[in-house]
Amino acid sequence: MCGIVGFTGAGSATDILIRGLKKLEYRGYDSAGIAVFHDGDIRIVKAKGRLANLEEKIKGDSTLTSTCGIGHTRWATHGEPSDVNSHPHDSHRITVVHNGIIENYMRLKEFLTGKGYEFKSETDTEVVAHLIDYYYKGDLLDAVITAAGKLRGSYALGILCRDDPTRIVALRKDSPLIVGLGKDGNFIASDIPAILEHTKDYYLLDEGDIAVLEPGGVTVYNMEREIVQKEKLTATWDVAAAEKGGYAHFMLKEIMETPKVLADTINPRVENGEIHLEHEAELDELFRSVKKVMIVACGSASHVGYAAKYVIERLARVPTEVDIASEYRYRDPIVEPGDLVLVISQSGETADTLAALRLAKSRGAKVACIVNVVGSSIARESDYVLYTWAGPEIAVATTKAFSAQLAVIDLFAVRLALVRGAIDEAHARELTAAIAALPEQAKALLAREEECKRLAARYQNAKDLFFIGRGLDYAIAMEGSLKLKEISYIHSEVYAAGELKHGTISLVVDDTPVIAIATQSHLIEKTVSNIKEVKARHAKVLAVCREGALDGDVADDIFTIPDGEDLFVPSLDVIPLQLLSYYIAVLRGCDVDKPRNLAKSVTVE
Repeated sequence: MCGIVGFTGAGSATDILIRGLKKLEYRGYDSAGIAVFHDGDIRIVKAKGRLANLEEKIKGDSTLTSTCGIGHTRWATHGEPSDVNSHPHDSHRITVVHNGIIENYMRLKEFLTGKGYEFKSETDTEVVAHLIDYYYKGDLLDAVITAAGKLRGSYALGILCRDDPTRIVALRKDSPLIVGLGKDGNFIASDIPAILEHTKDYYLLDEGDIAVLEPGGVTVYNMEREIVQKEKLTATWDVAAAEKGGYAHFMLKEIMETPKVLADTINPRVENGEIHLEHEAELDELFRSVKKVMIVACGSASHVGYAAKYVIERLARVPTEVDIASEYRYRDPIVEPGDLVLVISQSGETADTLAALRLAKSRGAKVACIVNVVGSSIARESDYVLYTWAGPEIAVATTKAFSAQLAVIDLFAVRLALVRGAIDEAHARELTAAIAALPEQAKALLAREEECKRLAARYQNAKDLFFIGRGLDYAIAMEGSLKLKEISYIHSEVYAAGELKHGTISLVVDDTPVIAIATQSHLIEKTVSNIKEVKARHAKVLAVCREGALDGDVADDIFTIPDGEDLFVPSLDVIPLQLLSYYIAVLRGCDVDKPRNLAKSVTVE
């Protein structure tokens, strides 16, 4: 969840750290801090709140001139947001920044207290600094390896030692960390955007890798202190891709990028009207024999999973289950030969999803993944990888990546159905053409941004709001409700429309806002009945439907979407819901890109 950056080389470490943290603030913004070498010691400055507070604190401080340092932006886990709980944390000669959770920190804290160490903060991270200091006998690498053997949990660590003012040691376990390779120095970072203005070349640290960074080079070791040869990777993103590009917020920019993202995700996989997926021969063989698909994901990605269940079962007639990853990993799931586990994650580092993947593989399942970040942990540990090619997504609330995941699911389902003989080639071509049309249809929807803005003004003052839908519309209603909650802070609930009469309708009173998704042709009459049920209780209804599908008196407001294949409509009807949430949040004065209590990449359990 937190963001880590570090630099050693020629240049102002303080400036580089602050600029890097600005690119990582989406990972956490409860507090921030830096540690740099100065005059034979390590100088630490940290501040509660947004990064601007830290910038104000260090303004004009001449003791922060340095060429080596580490920085951190925090999403609080252990201990409330405060100056003292902010990172970096130090212990005599050692200073650390940390992303993750140390699960056995209380036992280690008791041990270290018995050895005379005093604790200032409520964090689990301070244990790491004291533990490395306890084992430090003049060789930092040895101390780090020994301390790591005592830690249980997840961590990406950046470490300084007062005795070595040009060196950074970094290591990772279950939390992402990269090493940037620059001409004038070297970097560590939680994510690529933090280093893009300096270099596109990087190493991706694997589990248990320990990197020693010096101004002139980087050496990577394993836990046995053996040198590990790493493949140098080159980022395909540029600095502009990680900037706002003139938009007021990253979220709006990313919504507007949806047509391009859909094209980038779909077009390379469609040739002469046929779908071709990565690992095609192996996947086709698996598709022919698969008995069940189990989809595992968290948050918005789980809503993609619910949509996928409808599409896969309708087209391929393969039983499909959907699990929230944090539940899947603890419910002792039944995995049998012939099952395919499909995990979905934007970052590829989602802690619960990664743990679920490992559980599935340990029980003999084949695992395919849909991820956005190349070389991420989930991508590397899956048997088959389907990338979304959505580019960097900086806003905490996912938009374009969600749409790209839906597109991959649609391609996956059509290919699965064709290979299994559930549909013929003619039908497959029709479906493929419908998928290929999505980018242009999305572009047409985004041209109606002003319409969404006007609707937002009508619903911005809602205190409670309900989303309803049936089938695929219910899956997208779940995403619409989440999007509204996470960025506008309006209390929102989502229900399968047919469930209203089983208790929930008691909450519908005069002027209660209800957003009804009604795009599925075979369910439209049923959904209209549910809309009329809430209208009879004087609800205010906004309906998202096809052109001409509803009479004008059915709903107070109607937003229409282009006609198309029912199964693929979710890629379209989510767009007005994203824009509606965005503009409601803006009108309410919310910090859209950095909603309270949230972070982009959930790398802790």
